Amino acid sequence: MNMKKQKQKPKAIVVGGSIAGESCAKALISAGWDVVVIEKTRGSPTQNPTGAGLGLDPLAQKIVQSWLHEPELLYNNTLPITITEYLATDGEKKISWVIGREEGAKFLNAYWADLHGLIYNTLPPEIFLWGHQYLSFCISEDKLTVKVRAKDLQTAEIIEIVGDLLVGADGILSSIGRSILPDFKLRYAGYCAWRGVFNFSESNSETILGFRKSYPDIGKCLYINIGSGSHIIVTELKKEKLNWVWYVNQPEPELKGNTTSVKVSSDMIEELHQRAEQVWLPELSRMIKETKDPFLNAIYDRDPLEKIFWDRVVLTGDAAHPTTPHSARSTNMAIIDAAVLGKCLEKWGPDHLYSALEEYESIRKPVTSAQVLYARRLGQMKQGLSIPGRERPFDPKTASLEDSEFIVNIKVPLFDVVPPILDSIFRSA
Repeated sequence: MNMKKQKQKPKAIVVGGSIAGESCAKALISAGWDVVVIEKTRGSPTQNPTGAGLGLDPLAQKIVQSWLHEPELLYNNTLPITITEYLATDGEKKISWVIGREEGAKFLNAYWADLHGLIYNTLPPEIFLWGHQYLSFCISEDKLTVKVRAKDLQTAEIIEIVGDLLVGADGILSSIGRSILPDFKLRYAGYCAWRGVFNFSESNSETILGFRKSYPDIGKCLYINIGSGSHIIVTELKKEKLNWVWYVNQPEPELKGNTTSVKVSSDMIEELHQRAEQVWLPELSRMIKETKDPFLNAIYDRDPLEKIFWDRVVLTGDAAHPTTPHSARSTNMAIIDAAVLGKCLEKWGPDHLYSALEEYESIRKPVTSAQVLYARRLGQMKQGLSIPGRERPFDPKTASLEDSEFIVNIKVPLFDVVPPILDSIFRSA
């Protein structure tokens, strides 16, 4: 009896094992692809040294739920945020006042490691090549395959992997992006972000009681405190944690290695604590001072690219569109990118790869480009930086009603637009 030979699955090579990379792996496996993930860290992270808390928007929530074996796990590991409150703070007088409040938001606050773990646990562990550093790629002469070289960081062995598609999900300093665009340049935003996670289960009870008195809706509210030339956001995470991010204007730091993290010294932390006492209310500065191991990231973005795919290579997440964090877009855009890419590949099939990538680009690039530029301006406003076309920087103590409304009434471009290709996910999850 003649048995019809089963057609071999197409193969994708994903570079990057963070949330962007594992999201691509999940979406592509769901689309019928085999996947290999190359990641330079030596194992699945239990915590992320350059991340803490993040907010998931409604579409990203639906996508993640559709990937989970038990969709309710997402709610078990997150806190719903339904309020955003904007406060102006006068550090000299030690007073704050509400300049805006929005109710009805539908974000979920997650700890980076918890969200990463939820998605990772749905994937076959054997697809990950931990401790392997991407080196280079080349497209075959007939343009039918892509070959990737990577180095095993433990043995120094060089390996080669051949696939049908290379996905660059390797973050803001993307090696894939630099391979394609040697003049790849990021734009320093003019400020850095101190980040910390305050574990109040281990803290002085007076600290958290004082904080809750000043911020009574914490647990369901994202608080945004805006001072003169600075702002800080504070929100609660699961497991008795507060997540805070404080943006500080400063010259571009000297970075070492392939990272936007800045090495932190005890003197820098001491200076942070002193500045917190000067700038913020005592309840907030005390919480900052009692946070263990705060860390510092330089903030970058990039002008939108004209293309995000070339032959059999495609970029997703921060590799495609680095953004400042002021509209909570980075992780959300990465998850939505992955879902759209997967659905486009499933729709067109491996024999029409270029059509799939063209549709992916046509769906995502207009959205991500607009959102990156919106987040840039919003960050410049909140930090009191000079903006072309404006007479003077924003200061909450002297701001006009129009300026305050721009900051308070955040209207992220195309935020509510669900791509038709994702309709099935949005309806079913």
